[in-house]
Amino acid sequence: MTAIVRIALRRPYTFVVLALLLLIIGPLAASRTPVDIFPEIRIPIIAVVWNFTGLPPEEMAGRMVSPFERALTTTVNDIEHIEANSYTSVGIVKIFFHPGTDVRTANAQVTAISQTMPSSWRSPARDCPSRRCSISGSTSCAPR
Repeated sequence: MTAIVRIALRRPYTFVVLALLLLIIGPLAASRTPVDIFPEIRIPIIAVVWNFTGLPPEEMAGRMVSPFERALTTTVNDIEHIEANSYTSVGIVKIFFHPGTDVRTANAQVTAISQTMPSSWRSPARDCPSRRCSISGSTSCAPR
């Protein structure tokens, strides 16, 4: 440590020039460093919402969400993981795919599975089918 002090006392102009270089190069380097607060992350996700009027969450999970999850895991490709939540009259299934998965193909597979689910599910209060399925994804499925 004392050696640096001795050199600084013997050659003060050298340290003044080094300090000026640091003051000039530091902000220049900081301004050219690419920083993105919100980087673009493309994780393919498809969300499916099941509606069944008047069904409690436990029955929603047992009647609609769990069978749908089982069907997805056996037929849809490139699934990373599945998250499902059941509420009164609503079941939400989020399907997360591996990065790079073709969302159009995955959406077609999920749609096909949702259309093959039993149509005999009937509301306990009515004699008409009362299930509805909505599918959404994070990117457009339209051809480019």
